[in-house]
Amino acid sequence: MINENAKIIAVDFDGTIVEDNFPEIGKPKPFAFEVLKRLERDGYRLILWTVRFGKELKQAVEFCKKHGVEFYAVNQNFPDEVYDRRVMSRKIKAEIFIDDRNVGGMNGWGEIYQAITGSETVIEPKKSILKKLFKK
Repeated sequence: MINENAKIIAVDFDGTIVEDNFPEIGKPKPFAFEVLKRLERDGYRLILWTVRFGKELKQAVEFCKKHGVEFYAVNQNFPDEVYDRRVMSRKIKAEIFIDDRNVGGMNGWGEIYQAITGSETVIEPKKSILKKLFKK
């Protein structure tokens, strides 16, 4: 069940969740999916906000689902929103925007989590990732 009072976070895809390799999908940024899943569990509403559309957008959404993240909405304010450019802006209503083009660049995903939640929790990689990194 969606918490109607949850803070909304709009998240870019290319260069933010994954390395920028548009129109292909780049490698996931370190801890991006771990942080996004944690934010979902913490009760935040996530909106995927990207310039991708059509086939490339569908691929990005499926890529995120395969990594355990399903967005509340994609390129819209809520799932059933009907966009009519004659009567509304394309600007997303969100309290927080995560984008690689922020002024000053993009922090790491662990720092993003701490800044959003005020938590000092450290986001740890999955053990399978550690095994791959330290494999002899």
